[in-house]
Amino acid sequence: MDEHSKAILDQYREARPTFVRMQGIVLDTLRDRLQANGLAVGGLEARVKTEESLAGKLELKGLKYHGLSDITDILGVRVITFYTDEVDAIANIVRDTFDIDWENSVDKRKLLSPDQFGYMSLHYICTIPKELFHDEGCPGINRYRFEIQMRTALQHVWASITHDTGYKSDIEVPTEYVRDLSRLAGVLELADDEFVQVRNHINDYRDGIKELIATGDYDKVSLDGDTFKLYLKTNPFDALAQSMAEENGAELYKVSEWPYLAALKQMGMETLADIERMRTDDAEDARRFIASQLEGTDIDIIATTAALHVLCIVHIVKHGGGEADIRRFLEAVYGERRSNAGSARRYLARANEVGIG
Repeated sequence: MDEHSKAILDQYREARPTFVRMQGIVLDTLRDRLQANGLAVGGLEARVKTEESLAGKLELKGLKYHGLSDITDILGVRVITFYTDEVDAIANIVRDTFDIDWENSVDKRKLLSPDQFGYMSLHYICTIPKELFHDEGCPGINRYRFEIQMRTALQHVWASITHDTGYKSDIEVPTEYVRDLSRLAGVLELADDEFVQVRNHINDYRDGIKELIATGDYDKVSLDGDTFKLYLKTNPFDALAQSMAEENGAELYKVSEWPYLAALKQMGMETLADIERMRTDDAEDARRFIASQLEGTDIDIIATTAALHVLCIVHIVKHGGGEADIRRFLEAVYGERRSNAGSARRYLARANEVGIG
């Protein structure tokens, strides 16, 4: 190593604690900004270049740099997103947070011609602005530049594979292997685009479902995990549960009806409209059933799930179901229990007592 490179390496040894401190500031700031913007990323990582790594770089390119300040990747930060359009969202945050050296920043996504496939990543060369963080005793924090790379998880896979295979090394790779790597890069790029399309379709579907539920157009809404969760947010059974509690002098406490999804599907419910019809058609019988159930007891607290629970039992009996059907319902809600058979027998007897069936 020449004397010039050795001098830069000496500068690095002295400045390394500053870069380590910068790493913490940058990571903490990015985490806060990502959370504030509601962005979940696949990875957020950083490293300060080791002395060994820098020495290797200086041996190859030492004359290119006047001093340590000219080396822009001593601190490297990487943000890995799930979707391609999130790269630009991250870039907006980085631009709003740090000072950008535009002359040395590069968008490698735009360097490839339309018929090329390969490394795609957005690289910003940044500095920490004084308004973000400043320490009079450590001016290097605002002077030294660092690199932030932003790319998708699949782009990160490509970069890692090409690095591991030595594709970007000084050893020439045979043409047939370069072609194979290019084909794989095209597949990954296509997959990135398809993931965005699928996500958008799913989001559009969910927005449509929300609109149908908000307008009460339940016949068009199939019963599944997503739709049932959205349906429960409208608190469809709370009024009946409150009425049951008041009629029986009991207090009400909120419990989620989510565990009943499997039971409802087992009962043949295919749309939210099926649940709505049960809720309205069987409400009066459910009130009579719970009143008979609580009569002569000292129970003074009931769960909001009591409304849906009793509605289901009443619905099963009114549609010709027997003890075995009620037991299957209980198993769908609670799992297999020894008590399910006895509970099913008592529920059926109670329904017969109050004239339900």
